[in-house]
Amino acid sequence: MSDTVSRRSFLTTAGKVSFAATMATTATFTAKSYARVLGANDRIGVGLIGAGVIGNEHMKVINNLREKNNLLPVAVADCWKTRADKGKETIGAQHSFVDYRKLLDLKEIDYAIVAVPEHWHWTMTIDAMDAGKAVYCEKPMTHTIPEAQAVMKKQKETGRPLQVGVQAMSDDSYITARDAIRKGVIGKVVQAQIEYVRRYDAKAGPWRVPAEVAANTTKPADLDWSAWLGSAEKRDWDPHHYFEWRCYSAYSGGICTDLFIHRITRIMRACDLLYPRRVVGMGGIWQWPDGRDLPDNIEMICEYPRGMTVYVLGTMSNRVGIDHLIRGYRGTLFFTPTGWVAKDKDGKVLAEHTKTGGEDQNLHHTNLHNHLRNGEALNCPIELGMAGVVAVNMANESWRSSQMMGWDKENQKMVPANTLTMSHEPEDAS
Repeated sequence: MSDTVSRRSFLTTAGKVSFAATMATTATFTAKSYARVLGANDRIGVGLIGAGVIGNEHMKVINNLREKNNLLPVAVADCWKTRADKGKETIGAQHSFVDYRKLLDLKEIDYAIVAVPEHWHWTMTIDAMDAGKAVYCEKPMTHTIPEAQAVMKKQKETGRPLQVGVQAMSDDSYITARDAIRKGVIGKVVQAQIEYVRRYDAKAGPWRVPAEVAANTTKPADLDWSAWLGSAEKRDWDPHHYFEWRCYSAYSGGICTDLFIHRITRIMRACDLLYPRRVVGMGGIWQWPDGRDLPDNIEMICEYPRGMTVYVLGTMSNRVGIDHLIRGYRGTLFFTPTGWVAKDKDGKVLAEHTKTGGEDQNLHHTNLHNHLRNGEALNCPIELGMAGVVAVNMANESWRSSQMMGWDKENQKMVPANTLTMSHEPEDAS
């Protein structure tokens, strides 16, 4: 794209955005001050960028909520024209485009959905905010930490709302758990654990879709492959990279960014966590050495300044999970299918909660609609999205480099942990 060089230059300065500046932004752009104030019955125009597998899930949401939430499907954009045209028909949109920027030019669009491979998230989100749109960006918010900092800088400049697509944040279990922990229900929190486990077929590991690849050995004539690659390394048409992009670090962070982001964000919300102090990622390409360059089994441990660790298990070879829980000195808070329960060491119930909401894209979009209409607080705002990107990128870099990674607070970047002077005692409550 013509603006690649300028965007890379922008990243150099964007990385200097500090957490203090982030919090100042949050104070400046409160829910009601930066929302576009709509009347309760005003129609909200929607544009969808990306009409692939995840894009189709958002099409279902648009169709589900069209009448209930008074939505106007305006346009669908995809670098594969066939997909864009089909998406237009599916949601009854007025336009379809191969170039997403034409979608952003439409004044009828109030918010854009970014449902594309991770390496495009930051560019499209920034372009959408520059065009005056609110954004629903699929998780992870960005592919890299500097990209997330660039998005945060742009959001500060424009004040445009950004909902990060970690839809479990529309389950109130985590915000109510946070309130209970703040009140001291389980005492001083010291550890949490959570997982994302699956078991893939032996012949086709994580994210492999052999039927799609076999059917498209030759590039479809109406697919703009150069546009899909964007800032990634240029290469000839490769259906593995197009259909199975989560297997390659040029476009994705694999298990960490696609799956762990769902889990670590829950614990961050419940425990009032932001940037980790140190992170270890361990795993390998153990089951499917099929050309992928991201692990098929990985786990991570994050240490946070408040004085606690978070363990995340991520095997794709076995679906037996572990309890999702938070350990405190006074008791343990267990997440359950219906909410959560906190118990002391003898099993006595200290508190419990039956959840409302759930891990539901319909609810997550509705939260954004309510934000646009009446300033309802976003369930997964940019600060939470940024913190998640930091944690999972540190885990991946630890795996790649065989080093423990640390967060350099002064320079706002990840570095080898042994290059930093760190306390072994709690630093603060973040």
